[in-house]
Amino acid sequence: MTEREIFFRHLGLPSHSPMALEIVKAEGIYLYARSGERYMDLVSGIAVSNTGHRHPKVLDAIRDQLERYLHLNVYGEFVQSPQVRLAERITGLLPGKLDSVYFVNSGSEAIEGAMKLAKRFTGRTEIISFNDSYHGSTQGSLSIVGNETLKNAFRPLLPDVRQIEFNNFCHLEKITTRTACVVIELVQAEAGIIPVEDYFLHQLMKRCRNNGVPIIVDDVQMGMGRTGKFFSFEHYDFVPDILVLAKALGAGLPLGAFIASKNMMDTLAFNPELGHITTFGGHPVSCAAALAGIEVILSEGLVPAAETHGRMFEEKLEGHPAISEIRRAGLAIGVDLARTENRARFMKAALDGGLIIDWYLFRPATFRIAPPLTITDDETELACDKLLQALDTLDQ
Repeated sequence: MTEREIFFRHLGLPSHSPMALEIVKAEGIYLYARSGERYMDLVSGIAVSNTGHRHPKVLDAIRDQLERYLHLNVYGEFVQSPQVRLAERITGLLPGKLDSVYFVNSGSEAIEGAMKLAKRFTGRTEIISFNDSYHGSTQGSLSIVGNETLKNAFRPLLPDVRQIEFNNFCHLEKITTRTACVVIELVQAEAGIIPVEDYFLHQLMKRCRNNGVPIIVDDVQMGMGRTGKFFSFEHYDFVPDILVLAKALGAGLPLGAFIASKNMMDTLAFNPELGHITTFGGHPVSCAAALAGIEVILSEGLVPAAETHGRMFEEKLEGHPAISEIRRAGLAIGVDLARTENRARFMKAALDGGLIIDWYLFRPATFRIAPPLTITDDETELACDKLLQALDTLDQ
C-alpha cells in the first residue's frame, strides 16, 4: 500500500474528509508536498508554528538537547535544566503573581490541570465557561467547551459545569461563592475571532473578586505573540489567576503549561500528594525548543510584526464582495464569506492556488488566517494576492 492508502486504512482519523496532503518538508511559512507543489501555510498548524517551520535557532536548541538527554523520570522528580530555564524565562515575562509553572504535554491537559488546581485551591466544584468557547477534547476540557454538538455524544461529562453568554454582563450574576473558577478566552478563537469587551471583562473581574473566584485565561491559541502582545491579557488592565499556554509554546514540539502563584500551585502537592502528575510533561527537548522559540519571538520582533502583517491582510481583503466581515486580533483573523455555500469552492480555489486555509469550528462560513509570525511583507502581499484570486472565483 502507498502511504496515502495506509493513512486512510490504519490511522485513526477525526473526520471522513481530511485534506490528506502528503507533506515531505516544511520551511518557514511553506509546506512542500510529495507531488512537488509548494503551499503557503496560513494556519500555522492551528496556531502552533508562530516561529515558522524548522526555525534554525529552534533546530539548534533541539540538537543540543539531543546530545544531553531525553526523558529521565516522571515530571517534577529531577532538576532538569531545560525545564528550569524555561520556567524562569516565562515567569520573567509575566506579572509577579504568576510565578509558578507546571509543564504538561498539550493544551487540553493544561486546561485539565488548571481546573483541578482551581478546585483544589478553592474547595469548590462549579466551573463556569462561555458559549462558543473551545478548550480541548479530553472529557474534562470538553465539559467546558461551549458547543453542544461536540459534547452530546460523549455525555455524561463533568458535573457542575455551566456555560454563560460571552460579553453579556447580565449573565455574570451566575458567578457565586459556589464557583471554583471561570475559564475564558479573551479572544474566542473557534467562534471566529471574537474579542472580550472591556466593560464585560471589568465586570467579570469585579464579580469574581467579590466572590473569591479565580479566573483562568486560556491563551492556548492566542498566546506567544499571536495578538500583537506576548500574552493576550496584556491588551487589558487585567492579570489572570491562572494562565494556560500550549500550541506555539513548544515552537513546533508538544508542550503545554498552566501558570499560577506559587502559593496556589503548592496546593497540588498535599492532600493528596501528587495531586497532578504527568510522565512526559515538560519533556526536555520540548522545553529546549520552547526556550529558543521565545528568544526568536522577542529578538526578531515578531510580536509587533503580528500587528503589522495582520493589518496588511485586513486592509488588502476588506471590501471584497465575497466577504461580509473581517475580525482581527493581531495576526489572528476571521474572514466571513458572504455566502456559506461558497465554502467548498473557496477551499478548493485556495488550495489550487497554493494556500493552506482552515475554518473555525463554531463559525462554518468563516476561514482563518493565522500564518507563522515570521511571515514577511512580501509573503503577506503574495498571500493576499492568492486569497483575492480565490475569492474572485466565487459567486457574489
